[in-house]
Amino acid sequence: MSANSTSIESAAGKRSSPLRLSGMLDKMGIFVVVIFICVLFAVLDENFLTWSNMMNMTRQTAINAILAAGMTFVILTGGIDLSVGAIVALSGVTGVYFTQYLPAPAAILIGIAVGGVAGYINGFLTAKSRLPAIIVTLGSMTYLRGIAYVVTGGYPLILTNSTFKNLGQGYLGPVPIPIIIMILVYAVFFVVLKYTVFGRNVYMIGGNPEAAHLTGIKVVPRMTGVYTISGICAGIAGIILAGRLLSGQPNVGSGYELDAIAAVVLGGTSLSGGVGTIFGSLFGALFMGVLSNGLTLLSVPYYWQLIIKGIVIVMAIYVDRLRQKNART
Repeated sequence: MSANSTSIESAAGKRSSPLRLSGMLDKMGIFVVVIFICVLFAVLDENFLTWSNMMNMTRQTAINAILAAGMTFVILTGGIDLSVGAIVALSGVTGVYFTQYLPAPAAILIGIAVGGVAGYINGFLTAKSRLPAIIVTLGSMTYLRGIAYVVTGGYPLILTNSTFKNLGQGYLGPVPIPIIIMILVYAVFFVVLKYTVFGRNVYMIGGNPEAAHLTGIKVVPRMTGVYTISGICAGIAGIILAGRLLSGQPNVGSGYELDAIAAVVLGGTSLSGGVGTIFGSLFGALFMGVLSNGLTLLSVPYYWQLIIKGIVIVMAIYVDRLRQKNART
């Protein structure tokens, strides 16, 4: 082997080591940040690490985490879904409304199905008509919220069914049921993205839709399926939230879409699509939940919390842009 080739391999090795380290930090970054912020709040407030606070924080985080799980599929394809907050409201009020006429399991399934149908419409319009996802879901965010107000007449629907309540307030042993549902959602979606043809297709569509189409992937059905998954997740979150609030309220869910997007991007999923993991989104949601809980324990006013969360969202998008730039170079 010549001296020149040896020096080239040595230089390549020196370059690849930092790249490998950078990739490892990129994957572990949000996990490390979550641990750090937990330690910080534990030092600042002795109540942070109590079992009751941990369970309460994770129960509250479960809703955003479930939304982020569905949003991960959408963003992996290079899309966006601004309608999930409105679907949360519509699914919740629909489920509560039907408890007046049907057994609780049937009412719950109808509420979740409404979310799935709303997501299917978003996906079909986005994929088939080639309309921008941000425009389609912005429009659906508006009309779905309007339908929620029509169903309720503008007033909350009171929930009295105990089975429905348990989804939001119940426990299985010492663990709140919303946390168990969240774990099940992530376990299923991990398998889907990691080990199924559908999951591989999602990554390929996000990486290059035209190339995916040329390789024989049916882009329209896959895209429709992705938005349907997001809608179903929003439906599940809406049912859980209604159980927690003991009512179906048409005004809930405002801003939830931004929290979900922030969780996904914080977890390492690129807004341009094709890169990301489902568990990254989980840790992104946990970060948002820990931040809100810790700030509340420290008696930080709600308006200041909004400012801090807004800054976090902007920083998450900025970091994503830096990540894309580094990937190109």
